[in-house]
Amino acid sequence: MTSSFDSDAFGSDAFGSDAFGSDAFDSEQSAELAERLRAAIQQLLPELRAQGMQSQLTPSRLAALAALSAHGPLRISDLATRMGIALSTVSRMVDLLDGFGWIERQADPQDQRATLIALNDTGQALLDSTRRQAATRLAERIHQLTADHQHSLHDALPALEALSAQLPTEPPGTGRR
Repeated sequence: MTSSFDSDAFGSDAFGSDAFGSDAFDSEQSAELAERLRAAIQQLLPELRAQGMQSQLTPSRLAALAALSAHGPLRISDLATRMGIALSTVSRMVDLLDGFGWIERQADPQDQRATLIALNDTGQALLDSTRRQAATRLAERIHQLTADHQHSLHDALPALEALSAQLPTEPPGTGRR
């Protein structure tokens, strides 16, 4: 299996252990690493977002379910902000998610005029199943890598998890009124 971002793409020692010594990367090296990481993730995302058995589960609907699972219940406006898409688009999507039976609507205890959207058991089960399917597909690809690449990927996980932990938990403008 070949990849468009093999180590030879930037020279065989571009990110080898001797390429930068034990010091932290400078800004140019960090930028190069960031671009390679972005490209690799961009190529992996379609595999992770594959809809599996649910043809109604588009990437945007899956993202909405994931946001509700991680941060819900949310107002529709907060979900729109979190997803970075227009309120009218999210409102139509929420109607579809409700129609599929994946979410529930409930009154906002802080403002009875407002509605909160929450993932229900059916939606959570669908999200869990979809995530398991994606993890299985990714595990199959990882299994096809050389042992050295598998170990490198394993060794990179703490750094990737630390990078992920640096991301803000709330996008700007999110939060209940």
